[in-house]
Amino acid sequence: MRRFQHGDRVRVETIGDDGLPLVRYGFVGGLVGERGPVVVMLDGDLKNDFIVDRSEIKPVTITNLELRLQGTDLLDDPALRQGLVNLWSAEAEEAGLAVGTLHCIGAGVRDSSEGYALAELSAGGEQYVLRAIRESNGSEYVRVRADRPL
Repeated sequence: MRRFQHGDRVRVETIGDDGLPLVRYGFVGGLVGERGPVVVMLDGDLKNDFIVDRSEIKPVTITNLELRLQGTDLLDDPALRQGLVNLWSAEAEEAGLAVGTLHCIGAGVRDSSEGYALAELSAGGEQYVLRAIRESNGSEYVRVRADRPL
């Protein structure tokens, strides 16, 4: 079980009232016991503390920031594929991550049967590759995330 500390930057993943996935970012404000829920101060709502189950939060890191988008056309159409870099960059900014350099690789380079390398980036003095892949065979979802180079 992940141990959180006061002040850790976290990503809260829940299901909204409309039944759709909802992702928000915030800081750990406190802990309720060793295995209990976590008190989170969400961005934009620092007056209220929210009690969140540990299963709904993850630490914010460059490699676990991930977009999950519906529509395989996002990979199939080169113009849409290029736009994924901007969507991921906006999410990284919202998450509070400091991305150093970001160099797009045109419309991407196919690096597997299910995905493309879209950009090279640096964060925290380390190098990463931004990739977009189909979630699985037959899935309509695309995942965009930064990984260490192969």
